[in-house]
Amino acid sequence: MLKILVVEDDRLFADTLKHLIELNPRYTVTAIADDGDAALAAVEERRPDLALVDLRLARGSTGFSVAAKLGELGIPCLFTTGSAPSFPLPDLALGCLAKPFSEEDLVRTLKAAEDMLRGRECLRPSRPSNLRIYSEERADGPDESAAGLPQTGVGTVKRKLETWWGTRQQRGLEAAE
Repeated sequence: MLKILVVEDDRLFADTLKHLIELNPRYTVTAIADDGDAALAAVEERRPDLALVDLRLARGSTGFSVAAKLGELGIPCLFTTGSAPSFPLPDLALGCLAKPFSEEDLVRTLKAAEDMLRGRECLRPSRPSNLRIYSEERADGPDESAAGLPQTGVGTVKRKLETWWGTRQQRGLEAAE
């Protein structure tokens, strides 16, 4: 059984997500958290195998910081957000399922995530089109090494996040959400 932590500040959406996840008897939701502190407390109560993390959370928390803290605890994350970054973040998450998504998208995403966690081969045709798997993507731009492989690490991720966040603020997207 795959144990899943839902980190989402929209309670109605979180409850719906929990219901949809638990329609499959192979999955169970360990807890619903609306910010970073609640997510860490939920992990102490019952350790999940995977966390579904929104990027915008309550009380000033971000999904990026939650994913970093959960990653330090060895808990893989999958972003579920309407404001997905345009670049891969393999240091923080397995991938990103962009909102809005259907029940079928969620089912196929959880299957792909479970396959990755269990070390099974993932089949691309069964994945939803709004799911990005970060380990399959290459980083763009000046952060690539001479060998053609992306440079990873906190510095690279921080620079990319700062650029992404600055671009969103310039476009006025913060006010619209």
